[in-house]
Amino acid sequence: MNIDLAGTTTRRIQEALTQARHLMGGPAVGMVLTLIIVTDESAQYDAVRAATEAAREHPCRVLTVISRDPRGSSSRLDAEIRMGETGPGETVLLRMYGPLAEHADSVVVPLLMPDTPVVTWWPGGKVPKVPAKDPLGRLAQRRVTDSYAARDRLGTLAQLAEGYRPGDTDFTWTRLTSWRSLLAAALDQDHDEIVSGEVVAEPDSPSAELLAAWLSIRLGVAVDRTVSEGPGITGVRLVTTGGDIVVDRPDGRVATLCRPGQPDRQVALMRRPMAELLAEELRRLDPDEVYQEAASRFAKDLAGGTTDEGLANEPVSATADAARTEAAGDEAARAGRPAAPESSAAKSSGAEAATQAAAEAAAEAAAKSSAKAAAHKPTAKKPPRGKPAGDA
Repeated sequence: MNIDLAGTTTRRIQEALTQARHLMGGPAVGMVLTLIIVTDESAQYDAVRAATEAAREHPCRVLTVISRDPRGSSSRLDAEIRMGETGPGETVLLRMYGPLAEHADSVVVPLLMPDTPVVTWWPGGKVPKVPAKDPLGRLAQRRVTDSYAARDRLGTLAQLAEGYRPGDTDFTWTRLTSWRSLLAAALDQDHDEIVSGEVVAEPDSPSAELLAAWLSIRLGVAVDRTVSEGPGITGVRLVTTGGDIVVDRPDGRVATLCRPGQPDRQVALMRRPMAELLAEELRRLDPDEVYQEAASRFAKDLAGGTTDEGLANEPVSATADAARTEAAGDEAARAGRPAAPESSAAKSSGAEAATQAAAEAAAEAAAKSSAKAAAHKPTAKKPPRGKPAGDA
């Protein structure tokens, strides 16, 4: 059943919901929570579809807040009610025009289910710096974001980590559930001492950074980040004194688990769609302390990376200068020249000084050449149509 209400009020929307339930023969309200979706018109279709599928596991009232023409002079509220189409839940699309869009919480509060938890979800890349201080975020016990949808993925994740409050979470962490379960099971068996680790993933992958931070915290070793073509995370390597423990997933579907002294094993490790990620987050509404630890470590490393034991290395995207220096050193080495000048101390003879000057000139030329090549670095490819849009 679909009901369209133009130029309406929250009271009329509530009356229409009650009437629709009676007409469908279900006067009793069996909703377990209220899900608030904050999005725009372009992203609302996919978000509502994911919420509808998740509602099959968690019957809920979905309130989709869509801001339309917030700079307009006149306020107006249009509503679209969908009930009983694909599941037991209720979906209300709230399109707010003009100044009303700046006070969405005043529209949403009367429509909340009584005595049930509230979850607020920002499916797009535009998320508040501190979700708990957002007007709609204040209403919720659980606040869900997705850093992967933002333009600056790593910067957005670091911003959310700095503004973390109990109840915050991000889909970049939810995508790691299968990876963390597999790695925990692999390490639950007897193994030699782990000395280092490596996470291989596509560029600017927030999930890869969180996985590296989590492994670093739990294992107490340095974890490197290596760039691949994707999709998402393509591998994890844990170096032990008796051999490497490797999880390799080049296609985003099936992973190969390799352990020293044991035969290789194929493991299903699919990249999950948005509906499954949302359903998982709705199962747990209490604070996620493990996510907080990993996100805080990542933000700390991004602000001032370190390679001390027990800390994840600085994120790849934050080490552009180091990457150019390394590339310059490689080019100089291939040309038979020293990659970097020696220390200026203890240079006593004129011949040694001349040699140092020549090395400096060669390294500078190599660095400029590498920097020009880096300027034409291709951008990351978007996931093919039909595949889940995620980085894990």
